[in-house]
Amino acid sequence: MKKIPVFIFAFLLWQLLVWSPDMQNAAAGVLIALITALIFGGADGAEDSGAKTAGGKFLDIKRWLWALYYIPVLIYHILLANLDVMYRVLHPDLPINPGIVKVRTRLKSKAARTALCNSITLTPGTLSIDISDEFIYVHWIDVKSRNIEDATRIIVEKFENIIERIFE
Repeated sequence: MKKIPVFIFAFLLWQLLVWSPDMQNAAAGVLIALITALIFGGADGAEDSGAKTAGGKFLDIKRWLWALYYIPVLIYHILLANLDVMYRVLHPDLPINPGIVKVRTRLKSKAARTALCNSITLTPGTLSIDISDEFIYVHWIDVKSRNIEDATRIIVEKFENIIERIFE
């Protein structure tokens, strides 16, 4: 039963990617979706995320809507950070203050923490280095504060609230 939602999702994703309604592509999509469902159908993340039913959190439409909302938010912050890094690189005085800061996260699941670290790393000027318990160590091109609360507010909060709604 857990394999059915994975099969449906994989098949729909295949159809979106190939964007061709012919029978050959549909047959290939069914085959790929079937293989995907057989391999990943039992992996609902129950051991990590507290999923309660077949399909678990995977079927919650609110999570999908928050994920769709998160994509433009992430792109927006990536673009802003690109402009900031571009300014710093092109500025004659190279106004940087690099350093490693410790930030706090309230996210509990491994998937949510991984998504947060990936979002931080994808944003130019910051790089997630390590995660330990509730802390993430981040290399920051322009350290504005070494205070954990201030650094968390600047680096983490813009992503954490949405990621929490998606994964936890």
